[in-house]
This record gives sequence, C-alpha cells and structure tokens, in this order.
Amino acid sequence: MSQSATLNTVKEEWKPKHNPWLIAIVVTLAAFMEILDTTIVNVSLPHIAGSLSTTYDNATWSLTSYLAANGIVLTISGWLGRILGRKRYFLICIFMFAVSSFLCGIANSLAQLVLFRLMQGFFGGGLQPNQQSIILDTFPPDKRGAAFGLTAIATVVAPVLGPSLGGWITDSYSWRWIFFLNVPVGIITVFAVAMLVDDPPWARKRSERIDYIGVSLITLGLGCLEIMVDRGENADWFGSGFICWLGFFSVIGIIGAIIWLLYTENPVVDLKVFKDRNFAISSILMAGLGGCLYASAVIVPQFTQQIIGYTAFLSGLVLTPGGIAIIILIPVIGKVINVVQIRYVIAMGFFLFGCALFYSANLVPNSDFLHLVMYRISQSVCLAFLFVPLSTIAFMTIEEKYNADASALFSMTRNVLGALCISGATALITERRQVNQAHMVHWMSPFHQPFNDYLAHMRAVAQQLGYATQDQAETAMKYLYQDFIKQVAILAFNDVFMILGCLAFLLVPFCFFLDGYTAKKKKADS
Repeated sequence: MSQSATLNTVKEEWKPKHNPWLIAIVVTLAAFMEILDTTIVNVSLPHIAGSLSTTYDNATWSLTSYLAANGIVLTISGWLGRILGRKRYFLICIFMFAVSSFLCGIANSLAQLVLFRLMQGFFGGGLQPNQQSIILDTFPPDKRGAAFGLTAIATVVAPVLGPSLGGWITDSYSWRWIFFLNVPVGIITVFAVAMLVDDPPWARKRSERIDYIGVSLITLGLGCLEIMVDRGENADWFGSGFICWLGFFSVIGIIGAIIWLLYTENPVVDLKVFKDRNFAISSILMAGLGGCLYASAVIVPQFTQQIIGYTAFLSGLVLTPGGIAIIILIPVIGKVINVVQIRYVIAMGFFLFGCALFYSANLVPNSDFLHLVMYRISQSVCLAFLFVPLSTIAFMTIEEKYNADASALFSMTRNVLGALCISGATALITERRQVNQAHMVHWMSPFHQPFNDYLAHMRAVAQQLGYATQDQAETAMKYLYQDFIKQVAILAFNDVFMILGCLAFLLVPFCFFLDGYTAKKKKADS
C-alpha cells in the first residue's frame, strides 16, 4: 500500500474521543480570548497613559507591539505545531497567554507593559490557527460549515465586544482588569483542552529542520511593516529616517521571505497552498474583510469618544447590537450556503457591506445613539454573509496535508491586514482632517455670508450669556473655531467610511473567481 493510501486510511479511521462540538467550543474559547485582546485595549489607552505617566502616543506602543508579534507568529504557527506537537503547542500558547496577561496587569511602567504585550502577542498568535486546524481535523467536510459558524461568532463578535467590555471594565474598575480577565479563562481553557483535545496521528510532534532564514525574513518583513504603518503618521511618514528604514527592511523581508519559502526545502510555511485557487482567492477576500472589520470596529469608538463625548463604556455599547445581529444570522447563512452557490453569497455580502459603509458615512454633529447603533448593525449584518462562507470554501478543495499551513496563512491574512488597517484608518483620519481643514478654511472669511451670519449668531449668544461687549467677538470666534474643528473631524470620519466602502465594492469581482459550489453539492461530489 502506498504512503498516501495509508495516510488516507488512517484519516478515515481516526475519530476524536470526545464530542466534536464540545471540542469546538473549548478551542474557540481560547481563540475568542486572544481576538478580544486585539481591540479591548483601544478604548483604555488614555487611562493607561495617565496611570503610567506617559503620553497617549507612547501608550499606543502597547497596541503596536502586540499586533506586530501576533502577525509574525500567525504565519509560522503551523511549523511550530509540527515541531512541538499541535496539542502541546496549543496548551503552551494558552498558558503563556494567561501568564503574559497577568504580567501586563501588574506592569508599573510603559517599558514593562510593551514587553509583556510582546509576549502576549507572541503566544496569542498560535491560538487562532491551531483552533482552526483542530476544527478541520475534528469535523468531516460536510459539517465544517456549521463548525465555522461557531468560529465566526468568536472571530467577528470579539472585535465588536472588545471596546464595550474594555470600556465598562476601565470605567468601573481599572484598565488592569482587562488583562486580569484572561487569567481565569486561560486556566479553565488549559484544563479543558488537556482533557478533551487529542492530536490525530498526522498532527503529532515530528522532527524538522529549523528554517532559521525563513523565520528571520518573516519576522523582519511583517514586524517592520506593522511598526511602520502604526507609527508613520506620528513620525511624518517618509519624512522620517526611522520610517524610511522600516519601509526598506519590510520590503526586503517580505520579498526575501516569499522567494526563500518558494524555493527552499522544508520551508517554515509552505506557500504551495496558494496553488489552490479557492484558497488563494478566499485569502484575498478574508484579508479585505479583516481590514474593513477591524478598522470600522476601531473608528466608531474613536468618533463617539472624541467627537460626541461618550464614555468608554457607552462608545463600546454602540457596537454591541451589531454583534447580536451576527450571532442571530450566522446559523441562517449556514443553511443558505447549502442551496445557493457560496460565491454568490460572498459577493452579496461584500456588496451589502460596501452599501452599509457608505450609509455610515452620514455622521453629523448631532448624531444620536440610535443612529450610530443602526449604522453599526447595517455593517455587522453583512459580516454574517462573509465569514462562514469564506472559511467554508477556502478549505473545500485543499489537500489535507496543507491544513496546518493553510490555517496559519488564512488567519494571518485576516489579522495582519486587519492590524494594518487599524493603524491605517487612524492615520487616515488625521490626514483627512488636515485636508478638510485646508479646504474649509477658505470659507472662514468675511467675504462668505454664512460665515458672517454664524458669527453674528454667536455674538448674540455671547451677549445673552452676559459677556462684556468687548469680549463678545472673541467669544463668538472661539465657539466658531470649536465647531469648525468638530466639523472637520466629522468629515474625516465620513471620508474613511467611504474609503472602506470602496474597498468592499472592489472585492466583489474577486468572488466570481471562486468555484460554483454549494456546501451540499460539494458534499455530494466528495
């Protein structure tokens, strides 16, 4: 009997010892914990800066360090699982993620927090790919769609829940508890995984040559790219020598890694997985989805806190109804892909997502809570059309020997582009503020009648408030300038929503390069 035939026989005979759905819940809990930490810190940054006696700009290094380490490890997690054994590596990641979280909570300086966040990102990077690999091996192909529905709840809802949960904890207790929260969850998950999860024969520890060059190039490329995008706006982009060097090394690292991984034997991650068209196209689409999802989940709390003046908890609460809508719709979409071609469902999802983002670009100074919630629900509903169908079709035609590398790369595309879009969206808001201010300042002139009318109105308001005659003009200009800055910022947020909407529309044509499968038809063909 050939080696491939023997392997197929082993795969047909191997079954998990425990209930597959119980296994899926346990491993998804670990992934949920890690994904939550991608956004839970965002609303707490001002509190972290004050507590550690540093600036808000310096405090963002706690986010940058986590995202950079996380993106690097996501890529090589399949290789680490092969060296250590998948279950052993998964347990190490969960335990050390909890330990790192505890250390973040007791940090007494920014340097300590950044170091411990690096550790947290490093060990957290192995959780999502391993969770997906375990689900792929635990469930037969015809049941993976439903299992990925559970994964979708964690992957899509966690970034949405993060700001509201982080805001509530920060406002009610302390920012340190957003990290301490992971400790009991991590301990419980370690024991549950140890008892329930077993490695199949093909996922157990095996000796491999360590690809030092591949690991180094991936670390250099992705690490420099993330830091460059995250710090670029504050450092004046390529006006800064630091950013120029980061850009240079990121290009060298990424291009060098691609060339090396394609031509070396036993690479740290096998890029041959991209020869499967469904997987390659799905990865592109998932990267776009991750970018839109993470960016929109971050700029909504920024708008509500900076412009409207919501508390951290209330700004996060704007996102919560959208998460509930996703949970309700995901099982429905899981049924739909059995009768409708998956590519059509995905195309519809991106089209509706683009429409929802354009609809959200109607922010005004007096936007109320209900309108903001409706904007977010319109975005979130579309995500239900995307995550489960994309995860299902990505692994439909891929060879099982590539499952670990495919899971790592699929998670990497979503998280790395998502992290870059978080940084990019924040930088873009600053840039669009400057552009809008330069455009609108031309209308701040006595030669523009609305300007004169507004100034007269504000003088009347100042007079009613009891200001002296000589102070009324100055007070009117002060109020006018405050409104001017606020309107400039609102236009910037609207611009970013429009740009994200255009990205969603641009992804629609790619959907039609996927095979015309329904989940049920593929099951019958198999």
